[in-house]
Amino acid sequence: MDYPLLNAFWTMCLIFLWILWLILLFRIIGDIFRSRDINNWAKTGWLVLVIVLPFLGVFIYVIARGHGMSEREYAQAERQQKQLQHYLRETAGTGDETARHADSLAKLAELKNHGDITEEEFQKAKAKVLA
Repeated sequence: MDYPLLNAFWTMCLIFLWILWLILLFRIIGDIFRSRDINNWAKTGWLVLVIVLPFLGVFIYVIARGHGMSEREYAQAERQQKQLQHYLRETAGTGDETARHADSLAKLAELKNHGDITEEEFQKAKAKVLA
């Protein structure tokens, strides 16, 4: 069981680089599928290159198309954010009505916290707003 510390460090570095390369490979494959500016034949060619010659294919892809990877990822994140906001607006109901109810409840809570109205009055007013 004689394994010097420097060999352990070197092994950890190699494992780290291998995991880093795997992450990069999966990001590139995701980027190939996400790209809308290349046709299906070009996507197939890139996939074949990345799968058949993995190290060389990854490096060639990063050199050839790496500049747009972050832009495509950012555009995808924006699309997902817009879809989420649209879904939340649909689910929560109309924005004006919801905002009006929220403002009314906030004013009622402020009045109750200042002692201007009692707990009973607050509950009655809250029931009216929510009804």
